[in-house]
Amino acid sequence: MTVAAVPDRRWRDSLVPRQLPSWRGALGVALLVAVWEVLAVTVFHKVGSGVPTPTSVLSRFFGDWTSGLYGRNVGQTLREALNGYVVANALAVVLGVAFVQLPIVEKALLRIAIASYCLPIIAIGPILTFVLHGDAPQSALAGILVFFPSLVGVVVGLRSADKQSLDVIRACGGGAWTQLVKVRLRAALPSAFSGFQIAAPSAILGAIVGEFLGQQGNGLGIMMIDAEQALAVDRTWGIALFCTVVAGVAYLVVGLVGRLVAPWAPSGVRR
Repeated sequence: MTVAAVPDRRWRDSLVPRQLPSWRGALGVALLVAVWEVLAVTVFHKVGSGVPTPTSVLSRFFGDWTSGLYGRNVGQTLREALNGYVVANALAVVLGVAFVQLPIVEKALLRIAIASYCLPIIAIGPILTFVLHGDAPQSALAGILVFFPSLVGVVVGLRSADKQSLDVIRACGGGAWTQLVKVRLRAALPSAFSGFQIAAPSAILGAIVGEFLGQQGNGLGIMMIDAEQALAVDRTWGIALFCTVVAGVAYLVVGLVGRLVAPWAPSGVRR
């Protein structure tokens, strides 16, 4: 067999679906829950310790779920997070393209973009509550947390385009915008979706924190505040764990979409 007949390994790997998570991950979770159970009934067994057992948390969670308590609040938080996520990612793509194509724009706006990521959301939240109305403050906080990671992913991806391909476009008479359409956008997809994936849990966090700071009505943040004020410790823990699961699902879903859109991207080392 000649060398040319041997398919490229990276090309073969791109056609092989990712393996499912190892059973060791499930074992680690089970071990963590077991340690939690032991600590809850020994070290933190006193009344008012604030550490319930996993069984009591799960029991309260399923009771609240069947009663429709989560159904009245999950949709509100997801809607706020999705609005901020979509708008922030769209802005990140537009601004990322402008940074790469027009260096003067990057010099003018890069520091502002960095400052937006450094803003303490606890401080900016009350201001947004006064300035905006309805669900807009929560969506704005979600967008602030999403914008910078997505922007970095887009810019890094656009600048990772193959130099030889860019030179070919230039040699054929194409300009910077032709390079963008023909080469840079496709090259940017893996990195951009990595940024979108990292930012997805941040959108959930931003929406929940925004609800802490002034939301009225429904939402997971409001639900958690009510549980805390009612001293329902197991319900509070259940809401926190549920929010963690929702953020994790958002991370996985965006990662799956990225794999479908850019199947040629490296998928990591397989064992």
